[in-house]
Amino acid sequence: MFFIIHALDKPGQTQTQTRLDNYADHKSYLSSASIKTIVSGPLLDDDGVTMIGSFFLLEADSKEEVIRFNANDPFARIGLWQSVSINAFNKRVDNRVELAA
Repeated sequence: MFFIIHALDKPGQTQTQTRLDNYADHKSYLSSASIKTIVSGPLLDDDGVTMIGSFFLLEADSKEEVIRFNANDPFARIGLWQSVSINAFNKRVDNRVELAA
């Protein structure tokens, strides 16, 4: 089953630096998690540059598993996010191109 995590950072310029300071731990966590990350990345402000949150498209067995996954993310543990929503997702169209191995 697919799930979306939509997380918005707490307001303030210091959040960008906090995000960057903890990025290596966050990336390591994502690469070692038992949940499959399909797509993830930062949400951007209207300027197209300033990071204001995070987006994840995940594949997992249950919402509870995704909630635990999110709670253990280093970004969550340091209190980066002001709000987090987790929803099941019914993928109907996927136009991504598969890359040859």
